[in-house]
Amino acid sequence: MIFANVCYIFISQQIKMYSIQKQINLAQQEEQSVKVKNQELKDEVKMSKSDAYIEKLARERLGLIKEGETPVIDSSN
Repeated sequence: MIFANVCYIFISQQIKMYSIQKQINLAQQEEQSVKVKNQELKDEVKMSKSDAYIEKLARERLGLIKEGETPVIDSSN
């Protein structure tokens, strides 16, 4: 009877440990993806302070062109 009780306790602890380890692994994966996203955002913020990036946005979003350039209109949109 005591042996059965010890076996039950041991097995239930192993199951709990497996479950907790699985949760830890998921949290670590989520942490890694958040770190990657954070780095991407930091890079984007750094890049957004450059004149080239501001010019690119002005060209894409506002349709601005430089003097002497010929605008091209995409009629497929």
